[in-house]
Amino acid sequence: MLLGYAKNKPSYGEIEVEVSFDTERHHYLIWHTGWLRDRWVHHCPIHFAIRNHKVWLLANSTEHDLGADLVEKGIPKHDIVLGFHPTYIREISDYAVN
Repeated sequence: MLLGYAKNKPSYGEIEVEVSFDTERHHYLIWHTGWLRDRWVHHCPIHFAIRNHKVWLLANSTEHDLGADLVEKGIPKHDIVLGFHPTYIREISDYAVN
């Protein structure tokens, strides 16, 4: 799934899209590096982690609904945590709290 998202290169600047799979510590992310005019860009738009047998979405600054995409891939909502939201928001979602 991440490799598919990584095909979407920003339409601005000289930005490279990188993908990282840390299977030992269970972190999976996409990050952007490069130049936007005279400004250095280093940004992580997507970051997943596996914690306590659940998929934690730690960053999503894309227009994609990553939780829905994970559900579509077969991961139940009760195994997905929207970690970028505070607990009180997670409690009212259809996803896991922690």
